[in-house]
Amino acid sequence: MQWVGRAPLVAAVANAGALGFITALTQPTPEDLRAEIRRCRELTDRPFGVNLTILPAITPPPYAEYRQVIIDEGVPFVETAGANPVDHLPHFHDAGIKVIHKCTSVRHGVKAQSLGVDALSIDGFECAGHPGEDDVPGLILLPAAADALEIPFIASGGFGDGRGLVAALALGADGINMGTRFMATVESGIHQNVKDRLVAAQERDTQLIFRQLRNTARVADNAVSREVVEKLNAGAAFEDVRHLVAGTRGVQVYETGDLDAGIWSAGMVQALIHDIPTCAELVTRIVRDAEQIITERLAAAVGATAAA
Repeated sequence: MQWVGRAPLVAAVANAGALGFITALTQPTPEDLRAEIRRCRELTDRPFGVNLTILPAITPPPYAEYRQVIIDEGVPFVETAGANPVDHLPHFHDAGIKVIHKCTSVRHGVKAQSLGVDALSIDGFECAGHPGEDDVPGLILLPAAADALEIPFIASGGFGDGRGLVAALALGADGINMGTRFMATVESGIHQNVKDRLVAAQERDTQLIFRQLRNTARVADNAVSREVVEKLNAGAAFEDVRHLVAGTRGVQVYETGDLDAGIWSAGMVQALIHDIPTCAELVTRIVRDAEQIITERLAAAVGATAAA
């Protein structure tokens, strides 16, 4: 949700009864993050969290300073992603902050559990962004995680409606995490062209880039992502495509609506997105549909089985 997880959307998610996350690194500086957290508090009196994605870089962001802002502002939940969060855990836990760590494999989830994270977000291969390198879809990954883990975990990747919520619960998860689906909401601050594209797109309309670099990312299918795939397939190095995947180009997509301006994230769940509701409408619908599936369809199936 880089460039998307801003205060208006996060507050709308919180007001709808779900848990929204500001993306820390969307904000250029730690002090900008502080201002964004305070802006979010002006829009909601409900809990929300901050995502701190830790990635290797030649010149890394000042993670400790972002972390301190989160602590100073009393944010109750942090989602960590990317690298091992071990250096950040003592600081967050000393401040009473619950840490949810995002993993794309069972083994990484078990490792994060041993480090003391409070919960996990388990990402299947269907997800937008970085799905890991194992290519394991949620239908296998989630029950495998349920068998191996003792702490709560949320299912991520491919979720966008009540059917997915019921499936995730049946597979052993404690809830669902949605990124692409919340992009296509009224309160999402991205350009209408991007939202309309998510409604029109199908499950095959994504590209997996950086496969050759062992840093796979699932992004929207467009002229730029296809060029990146073609160049890397032909033996290009990262330096040869750096200009194509620059974050400054990706944010132009969200701001200008030019779908070919750069790389932007989208998950396969876009095939299940058929409208652009408010966050409140979306969350209410998902919960209602899940309850109906459980109390009617599944209950009827259980009753029929018992009668037989």
